Amino acid sequence: MLSDIALYGAFETGLIYGLVAFGIYISFRVLDFPDLTVDGSFPLGAAVSAVLIIDGVNPWLATGAAILAGMAAGSVTALLNVKLKILNLLASILTMIALYSVNLRIMGRPNVALLTEETVLTPWYDLGLAYHQVPVLLFTIVIAIALVLLWRFMKSETGLAMRATGANARMARAQGIATGGMIVLGVALSNGLVGLAGALFAQSQGAADVTMGVGVIVIGLASLIGGEAVITPSSVLRALIACVVGAIIYRLAIAFALNADVLGLQAQDLNLITAVLVTLAIVLPGVRNSVVNKFSRSKA
Repeated sequence: MLSDIALYGAFETGLIYGLVAFGIYISFRVLDFPDLTVDGSFPLGAAVSAVLIIDGVNPWLATGAAILAGMAAGSVTALLNVKLKILNLLASILTMIALYSVNLRIMGRPNVALLTEETVLTPWYDLGLAYHQVPVLLFTIVIAIALVLLWRFMKSETGLAMRATGANARMARAQGIATGGMIVLGVALSNGLVGLAGALFAQSQGAADVTMGVGVIVIGLASLIGGEAVITPSSVLRALIACVVGAIIYRLAIAFALNADVLGLQAQDLNLITAVLVTLAIVLPGVRNSVVNKFSRSKA
């Protein structure tokens, strides 16, 4: 069994990675744009917020700057694809590689500590809740606001144009939609959410590190695919809820696996566990549908 601290810790990181899953949902599902920039924009958000907080900037303003930095990184990837006609996957890899150096430049060293600094969490500790419950409360509010805003945006005229661009770019252009602009906006929005996740992660963990983005794309995909296996994304709202549920389930599964003495797993097995979970999330829906179809035919 998980301790209270481990359980709340799983929820805390799950909520943060829910924001990452939102971003990947926009790029992969809405725009059909494979984007690896997130491995660089996640530590970019952490680096920008950490450096600004250390310089005395209000933590919420620093977090807002992290969102803008993530959007700028996403815009670079999209512009490489739209204007220079570089393959979307390659464009994102180029930006991701460049961001490693950018993040080092911003921080001036491989990592920056925030343990003694005021963060967005600091005022919430005065509510009288247990120390490990505070981040869960705040991040639940943040992700709820992000979910509602994103849902409303996807139902707007611009959001519908973006969805049309991802569904059929040629038809969207025939309807007068500026598909290039939609791609830039969508990828920027995607990485802005990832930058927000990086900023919150750095503040909750008490440090920003240049390597903290390694594997974030895999975690986001695991959350997205796992959530869709649990909640059928028949609408935008259900798809967004599936992102959050998938991220929390993923972190809980990781926590249970690492704390189960029977399995004998250790922290260095994290990537192996992730690979297994993603594989199961991809395969199980197909198996479930196959079983349902066979059962339906047998009853007929």
